[in-house]
Amino acid sequence: MIPTPLPLPDEATRRAALERMKMAATGLLVVALIVFIVAKMNEDVYPWLAYVRATAEASLVGGIADWFAVTALFRHPLGIPIPHTAIMQKQKDRVGKILGNFVQNHFLSRTVLEARLAGIHPAQRAADWMQQEANRRRLAKQLAGGLARAVEALPEVEVREFVQRSAVSRLEGVKLAPLVSEVMTVAAAGGRPQELLNEVMKLVGGALKDGHDSIRERVRQESPRWVPVGLRDAVADRLIGAVERLIGEMLNDPLHPLRKKFDGIVADFINRIKTSPELIARIEGMKQDLLGHPIVEEMVSSVWDKTRLAAAGYRADPEGTSLEPLEEILAGLSESLSESEELRGEVDRFTSEVITSLLEQHRQEIADLIATTVAEWDPEVAAGRIELAVGRDLQFVRLNGTLVGGAAGLVIYTLSRFL
Repeated sequence: MIPTPLPLPDEATRRAALERMKMAATGLLVVALIVFIVAKMNEDVYPWLAYVRATAEASLVGGIADWFAVTALFRHPLGIPIPHTAIMQKQKDRVGKILGNFVQNHFLSRTVLEARLAGIHPAQRAADWMQQEANRRRLAKQLAGGLARAVEALPEVEVREFVQRSAVSRLEGVKLAPLVSEVMTVAAAGGRPQELLNEVMKLVGGALKDGHDSIRERVRQESPRWVPVGLRDAVADRLIGAVERLIGEMLNDPLHPLRKKFDGIVADFINRIKTSPELIARIEGMKQDLLGHPIVEEMVSSVWDKTRLAAAGYRADPEGTSLEPLEEILAGLSESLSESEELRGEVDRFTSEVITSLLEQHRQEIADLIATTVAEWDPEVAAGRIELAVGRDLQFVRLNGTLVGGAAGLVIYTLSRFL
């Protein structure tokens, strides 16, 4: 059995406030008693004190009745085991079930949860919170520590095999041709093919310059024997010179006809990637060949191995490991959330759906947990905790009972004198 529920954070303050209210209610009752005695003793001398006596008498009745009612909720009045008293102690289990059902039906329904979460705006709150550098650093440490513990706890071999299978399976499901087409379309729109052409031409120009003698020798070997060597070298030189001049012209003229022709070739290739079944099949075949290569398996394994090493390094020396990359990611996330209302809306909807679905799915278990927890509490201590939570307000019932009882007694006594 759980001997006591967890103490309230401000228990001492609340207990002091409860005791003050008890003293006030009891003090008012004592005042009513004193007034009653004094008025009763002097009523024969001063007849008007009959009204005071009746008021005090009714106050005593109302105050004592409400004292009994309030006390009977939590314990036996004066320690006397009167039937139907100490209700919270005797009906603790029933109260727990009622409380659990109340929370389940009125706090954990989808309508209530969605309405409440809609007013919280978790994305905006998260963005504002992460704008503080100290908060980002603390969150980064918590994330890194949690991930490190999780990674180290996972079985190394099984996870490596799982990561390999998952990575290959995901890549196999990706249609590479549309992706290549999209990338090339974006690159073409930004002039990247022309930049690539420039680099290729520079590379070819450098190769011609460095390989001048090799080209001459090749031309000599390929030419008929009856052609003089000097003529062979002249042909090679003219050929190299023509290519070098063409490269120079293309590098210096952004509108060169061959550049436009190159753009046309690129555009045609992009279109073929989208429409040609043969080319699409070839690209997919190349992808499958690449995925079957041992280097892919090694790359995936190295990612997992590096992850484990990083986790071990952080666990061994948390303060010596830089978390700046993770902090920068959090800062970027905060900035994105702050600037994009659409992104905040998506995050809010996702958060609301996850929390609502989770709580709604387990609402019965939560109700059972509340009922079971209350049932395991020590009866006297549980009653004391409940009194501490609501008892101060109940003392106002005692005060009101004393005052209202006195007022009612005065009215009744006054009316009785005229009947």
